[in-house]
Order: sequence, then C-alpha cells, then structure tokens
Amino acid sequence: MAEAKRDVAAEGLRRAYSAGDVLSLKRDICEFDGQWLEAVGKPELKGTWCIGGLPKNGKTSFTMQLAKYLTKWHLVAYDSIEEGVSASFAEALRRCRMDEVKASRFIVLNNEDIKDIERRLSKRKSPKIVIIDSIQFLGLNTETYLRWKKRFSEKLFIYVTHLAGNYPEGRTALKIWRDSDVVIKVEGFRAYPTSRYGGGKTITVSEEKAAMFEITNH
Repeated sequence: MAEAKRDVAAEGLRRAYSAGDVLSLKRDICEFDGQWLEAVGKPELKGTWCIGGLPKNGKTSFTMQLAKYLTKWHLVAYDSIEEGVSASFAEALRRCRMDEVKASRFIVLNNEDIKDIERRLSKRKSPKIVIIDSIQFLGLNTETYLRWKKRFSEKLFIYVTHLAGNYPEGRTALKIWRDSDVVIKVEGFRAYPTSRYGGGKTITVSEEKAAMFEITNH
C-alpha cells in the first residue's frame, strides 16, 4: 500500500480514495430540522445553491428566510446588488425580523462587485455563506463563477437568479442552476426545492400571499 502511494506521488497524480476513505471524511453537515429538513435534507454547507423565480413572487422573502435559518450555523453575507439598501430591501429584512440576528452572524453587503467580494472572502474569518442577489445584476460570467468555486471551495454560495419562463436568464445563470447541489424555484410565494441531500417538500413563503396569488392567477 505504501509503495502504491509513493508511485502515485511520483507520477504527480492526485490521491485516489477507497469507498471507506470517502465515507470517513469529515464534512460540515448541517442537521436541518422541521420544514428545512423536509425541503433540503441535511446539506453540506459548501458548494453552490441556486434560487430562481419571477419578480414579485416571493423570491427575496424566501431567500431572507433561508439566510436567517443558516445563521444558526455560520456567518451569512447577503450581497444586495439588485436592491442595495433600499426601502424595499429594508422591508424584506423587517418581515423576516432580521434585526433579531446577531451582527456576528449576518451582514448586508451594499452592491459589492466581483472585486469587492473577492477581497472580502480572501480575508481571515470571512463569511462562510455568501448570497449573491442577483447573478444578472452582478454581471457574473462563467469564468468567474468557476474561479470562485475552486478558490473558495469551502464556502457556500447561494445565487439568486431571474427566470425567463422556466429557466434562468443567461448562460452563466443556467450553468449555475444545473451545477447546484440545491435548486429552489419560487413561484406564487411557494418554494419548490430539488436537492441532492434529500428533502423535496414545498415551503410556503407566505400563506396569505400564496392564497392571494392562487385566487388572482386561477
């Protein structure tokens, strides 16, 4: 076995893992509970998630609810690119009572661009979870997305995207959507998750608004 490992090292190859090696690796697994467990399962908090929806369907409210839940485990940074720190964004914070969350667990970034984000994430004790709202307003391209995925591989990026019909708007957004471990489509104030960690149950963002949406659109 030792000789085989030396041969691999000498050839400049990456280590190959046995099934037992993979199963014994330590991972940052979150013990989700309640509706989040039923929706997403028990996820590893690294990699890529994507949330998509049409305007005024509850996308921001759902993303904020998810952000608040994730602060139980790590510092979450919400880059509000599309709305900045406008009155509408402040209202989303108010609805979710984000003022209840300690500043050490949740921060709002006011329209930080790609260079700003990279500088921030390169710092010691930088946020573990980063929400980008939205892909389109950031102007993110596929090259930068892949660079972040490799450079910041221990962080969780949650990307918010506009939809054009049933699919994300733009090539980069579509690639992220397809790559993501967790994909959540928000429509009519209900969130419909697809997760590699299990789950799959719908989350209602707002009972009142979901009911109103159904009345208006049927």
